[in-house]
Amino acid sequence: MTDAALLISLIADLIGDAEHVATGALSPIPTAAAMLARRRSGGRMRVTILGSRRNSRFTDGAKELFDCAAQGRIDVFFLSGAQIDGEANINLLGIGDHRRPKVRFAGSFGSPYLYMLVPRVILFRLGHDRRALVPKVDFVSAPGWSPPHVHRPGGPQALVTGRCVFDWQRAARRFALRSLHPGETAEGVREATGFDYDAPAAPPVSPVPDAALREEIRDLVLDEVAEAYPRFAEEFRI
Repeated sequence: MTDAALLISLIADLIGDAEHVATGALSPIPTAAAMLARRRSGGRMRVTILGSRRNSRFTDGAKELFDCAAQGRIDVFFLSGAQIDGEANINLLGIGDHRRPKVRFAGSFGSPYLYMLVPRVILFRLGHDRRALVPKVDFVSAPGWSPPHVHRPGGPQALVTGRCVFDWQRAARRFALRSLHPGETAEGVREATGFDYDAPAAPPVSPVPDAALREEIRDLVLDEVAEAYPRFAEEFRI
């Protein structure tokens, strides 16, 4: 069973002291993490949630989000993919030959644009297995890195899954294991991951939120995140 409070706490730690964090659709856990990070900042951090009336100043949705990113005014964003590979490429198009895919997904929308522009993109995928974390994505919807001659202020910071956290190593163009979630082993995560990555001899365990932090996260989800994600809040209440 996924420990949502653990993931929310870990992602909030990664967000740190960013000035402006934005989240897109279908992102309840990253959204809750952004809200937690904002609380830690004393309310100074700006959090934009697309589709939210309470937490978005945009009146034209994604168009203004893209403009804001192009102007360098978004520090952290979140992306995911049906497939993510060891070079941080993500696939949001389909599985198999792109001309006749076995499975077709909704598409990339603004993912490649935001991946190139937002300085710290946190990849988040709850599921962690070899079907999702692959040696090479079937289709590159958004590239994890670009050649030196390409101007690219944006890119990945980390990959958070339901099993562990990976840091992105920009110079090496590969992930490094940061921590294992409680109950996970280095061998189990290696077996469940299709791409190669660096890892310390004894990976640390992801810090577990204590009772007070869990209560704070619960109240935050029910009071603030519920406006954009009522179903998630209801499930969190149980």
